[in-house]
Amino acid sequence: MIIGCPKEIKNNENRVALTPGGTLELVRRGHTVLVQTSAGTNSGYTDEEYVEAGAQILPDIESVYAQAETIVKVKEPIESEYALIRENQLVFTYFHFASSRPLTEAMIKSKAVCLAYETVEGPNGGLPLLIPMSEVAGRMSVQEGAKYLEKPAGGRGILLGGVPGVPPARVLILGAGVVGTEAAKMAAGLHANVTLMDINLDRLRYLANVLPPNVTLVFSSEYNIRRELPRTDLIIGAVLIPGGKAPNLITRQMLTEMRDGTVVIDVAVDQGGCIETCHPTTHEDPTYVIDGVIHYCVANMPGAVPFTSTLALTNATFPYLLQIAEKGWERATEENAGLKAGLNIVRGEIVYREVAEAFEELVS
Repeated sequence: MIIGCPKEIKNNENRVALTPGGTLELVRRGHTVLVQTSAGTNSGYTDEEYVEAGAQILPDIESVYAQAETIVKVKEPIESEYALIRENQLVFTYFHFASSRPLTEAMIKSKAVCLAYETVEGPNGGLPLLIPMSEVAGRMSVQEGAKYLEKPAGGRGILLGGVPGVPPARVLILGAGVVGTEAAKMAAGLHANVTLMDINLDRLRYLANVLPPNVTLVFSSEYNIRRELPRTDLIIGAVLIPGGKAPNLITRQMLTEMRDGTVVIDVAVDQGGCIETCHPTTHEDPTYVIDGVIHYCVANMPGAVPFTSTLALTNATFPYLLQIAEKGWERATEENAGLKAGLNIVRGEIVYREVAEAFEELVS
């Protein structure tokens, strides 16, 4: 199989979808690997390392798309890439279709095969290709939140963990999945007072036994959320509906119940966001202010720590990529039901339920 790894061109996306180590394994098995020049530079990998591993270095993104049977990426194709994607070409990456109609329409038009990291399922359920980046984003959300609570960044001027004699910040986390749990661990480790909300009582019972005592587990409801808003300093949105659009748990009107300088971090923004006033931002221009509330809504948070993120991501994605390379995507998905769950659009047809529900008019 001919596998192509283009350089990511989304704003400040520094990760790469294939490492030299992965390249070496594919080449050893007889596959051809095409890597765009400098694709791995921002993750710490030089073109020379890819060449030593057996890759062919191509000068531009157009060459990679034109020659590869399978494209492996990190983030969804952006508009300038749409026309490069060919009929029957497999694109293996994060897509998050439900939050982007233009992307969905473009991939339908391309008649490509779109295999989405975020909906691939593990043997026992779960989302093994989403988990590593959720872990990174959950931990980063607290790191970024602490920074923007500082006065020079526009925040309330609060140290997340406080000091003896001065209370710590109050952190509200919506969603107790991987992102929310990792955020809770980080915030609690910095000695903040943390409230973690979810509607899954079994999950809350489990976390009550493993999280430290400065994390309070609360059933999520509009009433309980509203009760927390006036006294919360940092809010982290961490709601996940696999393949679907996140629900709005905090509305525009609810911002008026918060104090000026409160910070909201919406990690679910690449799936539409769980805070109504959130829209995607970039690492270049990460925040904006509405009603005195600082919004941080970077859609590719892990791109800021590419060395860590690339290794975490490729550790999870490479075994699936190897299956695809060895068997072809059709046989690989027939034999692996979890991988089949990653199919979102196939040759112009939406095949994933939540994406179809988000765009009913596009379903033939």
